[in-house]
Amino acid sequence: MTEYRPFGRTGVQVSPLCLGTMMFGSRGNPDHDDSIRIIHRALDSGINFIDTADVYSRGESETIVGKALAGGRRDDVVLATKFHGDMDDGINHRGNSRRWIFQEVENSLRRLGTDWIDLYQVHRPEPGTDIDETLGALSDLVRQGKIRYIGTSTYQPSEIVQAQWTAERRGRERVVSEQPPYSLLVRGIEREMLPVAQQYGMAVIPWSPLAGGWLSGRYRKGAEQPSSSRADQGVRFDIGAAENAAKLAAADALAQLADEAGMSLVRLALAFVLEHPAITSAIIGPRTMEQLETQLGADRIRLGQDVLDRIDEIVPPGTNLSQRDVGYTPPSLSDAGLRRRSR
Repeated sequence: MTEYRPFGRTGVQVSPLCLGTMMFGSRGNPDHDDSIRIIHRALDSGINFIDTADVYSRGESETIVGKALAGGRRDDVVLATKFHGDMDDGINHRGNSRRWIFQEVENSLRRLGTDWIDLYQVHRPEPGTDIDETLGALSDLVRQGKIRYIGTSTYQPSEIVQAQWTAERRGRERVVSEQPPYSLLVRGIEREMLPVAQQYGMAVIPWSPLAGGWLSGRYRKGAEQPSSSRADQGVRFDIGAAENAAKLAAADALAQLADEAGMSLVRLALAFVLEHPAITSAIIGPRTMEQLETQLGADRIRLGQDVLDRIDEIVPPGTNLSQRDVGYTPPSLSDAGLRRRSR
């Protein structure tokens, strides 16, 4: 029996596992019928929360979700999508401007086959765009009934505070949720982001609780590069890269701990994320039915204090083992010109 959790202070109830759909479409599973079967299995298991984004396979994921929810399933689902990323080569077909938000929400509604989106999320910050520009546009969409709530993804704690302050001072709709990276290997948000979210009563729906596959159980010391891994996407997934040595050692130690605790590493990883009192729902992103089945039921596992203490020994609280896994680097770090005086 699924025990639903409050979505921040909205009054909405969501399942502890949220079905992420990034892997449905050309980027992952191109078979629409198979992807729809996976979505239906998740819904039948008690999951009532689906997260997608316009950029997932350039709209194809949203189209698949729309097909899966046709025929009467839409009303029972809390449906979330996101905007921000490039959708084509158009110079203004991206970002957090009012112009793009008003255009892209219509595209998402059409692809999803719905009249409203429950949670419309800003996929990444955009320092060059005034947060009031973004919140103003989203507030208008709430009043028009096209979206119900506003969320953010991979925002810094200071940006979350700025959004809350702007909403209060300018009379905008409040951001009710944040979607950050969080896993056994990526614990940086425990330092400041999660306490800030708790302070404002926000829902937190972390992405990549399996650390991009590093916590699937296939990344072990002495093992070969997993054949179905995403190593071709760069060094982040390369089991032999020197900079991933700490991740590999931690993944191996955590797999041994899972064995001792009598569960799979996948279930240990999901149960850990859901253990934090600030977490509302963990986003799982299966590509196949088999992957989905290995994750269902993880929300019913409670980890003992001894297991949680061992986890803290392997990966200390507030630690990110790789900067590549945090999902966003602010311009203050990525742009050298912002760190050096002009000569």
